[in-house]
Amino acid sequence: MAAGTLTGPAAPAQAAGRYGVKAVMVAASKQGSPYAYGATGPNRFDCSGLILYAFRKAGRPLPRTANQQYQHTRHIRQSDRVPGDLVFFPRGATMTHVGIYAGHDRIWHAPRPGTRVRLERIWSERVRYGRAT
Repeated sequence: MAAGTLTGPAAPAQAAGRYGVKAVMVAASKQGSPYAYGATGPNRFDCSGLILYAFRKAGRPLPRTANQQYQHTRHIRQSDRVPGDLVFFPRGATMTHVGIYAGHDRIWHAPRPGTRVRLERIWSERVRYGRAT
């Protein structure tokens, strides 16, 4: 799949708003960029830094951390998710990781030190979803 390719149907993706679909494309264009703690791009990212960068380029600024980003999104059910929504991974009451939903149970994210931005299957059922509208 090409780095800029959206997965999932294009029509429902519009439900994520005009920002989400463009943010997916921006995140996908950063495939292979190395993880760096605290980095917000344009060449290195941590998880929330990738989301911050992608949505800023899409025209929708978000706060810096995954937990702050969760607080600034409209929370949605898994059954309502579409490409461009955010996928949050909690530890207790705090969101400790975030990725951007690309469709077909996959997210674009910057996983951890020693890895690169990539498209990956959602590995946990204990996630929460948010939409930046």
